[in-house]
Amino acid sequence: MTIEQALSKLFALHTFGMKLGLDNIKNFLDHIGNPQDQLKVIHLAGSNGKGSTAAFLSSILQELGNKVGLYTSPHFVRYNERIKINGIEIPDVYVAGFVTKYDKFIEEHKLTFFEVTTAIAFQYFSDENVDYAVIETGLGGRLDATNVLTPVAVIITSISLEHTHILGDSIEKIAAEKAGILKPGVPVFTSQLLPEAIKIIEDKCREFDCKYYKLSDYIIKRKDSIELYTEEIEIDDFTMPLRGNYQKYNAALAALAISKIFNTGDFLHIERGISNVIRNTGLQGRYEYFNTQPDIIFDSAHNPDGVRNFLREFRKDSKTYKRKVLLFGVMKDKSIKEMLFDLNKSFDEIRVCEINYERAAKVEELIKLAGEINVKVTTESKPDEFIESFKDKGEDDCLVVLGSMYLLGEIKSKISQKIA
Repeated sequence: MTIEQALSKLFALHTFGMKLGLDNIKNFLDHIGNPQDQLKVIHLAGSNGKGSTAAFLSSILQELGNKVGLYTSPHFVRYNERIKINGIEIPDVYVAGFVTKYDKFIEEHKLTFFEVTTAIAFQYFSDENVDYAVIETGLGGRLDATNVLTPVAVIITSISLEHTHILGDSIEKIAAEKAGILKPGVPVFTSQLLPEAIKIIEDKCREFDCKYYKLSDYIIKRKDSIELYTEEIEIDDFTMPLRGNYQKYNAALAALAISKIFNTGDFLHIERGISNVIRNTGLQGRYEYFNTQPDIIFDSAHNPDGVRNFLREFRKDSKTYKRKVLLFGVMKDKSIKEMLFDLNKSFDEIRVCEINYERAAKVEELIKLAGEINVKVTTESKPDEFIESFKDKGEDDCLVVLGSMYLLGEIKSKISQKIA
């Protein structure tokens, strides 16, 4: 089976939808030899920030001399982006070989795309004898396909109202789902959480006898920065390659976790891990400048909290722009009206587009929801062409492409194909 055939089979598994539950993945992992049992894992869940935090963790571990597997989702352009070792994507031949070997089992048991991809990641990391694997949940936690691990640490980056039709309609219910990845005796690290979420985590930690580290207990907030102080390390100035004060919290959470898990005060390598995160992991889609003069910014903010984080950073520069245009596309299960309401205050023009994905919001729905809150939008049927044409606009103009990672990936893929 070629890589093209293997990927075609994998993407066809989307027709089985999203199955929350662990029976399928457990049966499959039993069938292939339970490679996850050979891994030392840091397991992450969260509404926002888990991808960036996972990247910071992986980068720091690399700088400390480790061979590190990193499993994230979704991908931008290439499927292989989801599974990396020290920043290098899984080879096509490995993906094709795995799908070929287990094709019959996958079909007979109607495994989902995410279940198979998760198994590929576990098997690849095991075969390559990684020192550590940083594993990000796909959705929620308790019933997520990755929740078959016994990790060395659990990290929860944030909790907000998302996927409420699946995870629950309150912060407490969603926190309980995220806390489902906690394991007895395994240390837990959390970022800035609401009090009602903290209570859920604290109760679970007491039940499981887990040591609980809250980032708020180790940081001092300054106007535009934070300082991290633990028994092992002190960081009073984060050298950040990513824009946004919120990224400093993600970096601080990763640094706190590493210092405590490994009882290390190796400030130099932790700092290098933070500053080299893009080089070490290929992280993208976080306040990413696709073009300058005019500025074209890609950001994967896909829920209200993510949008508010983005806007706090964007407003620092927004007065320097003569005209500000937004290109927006998200999944239909997001709080679209709340996001559009906040975004409308910061842009002169909003264009909505549709993503080629079964869970994506249709343009008709985006227009309807915008109309309900008196936000004027226009449609853009060819976002990649619009972005390319925007490069010829005035140097003081700005275009922000914001929303689902699937939107950014689809656009990047089309643009890269034209360049090639």
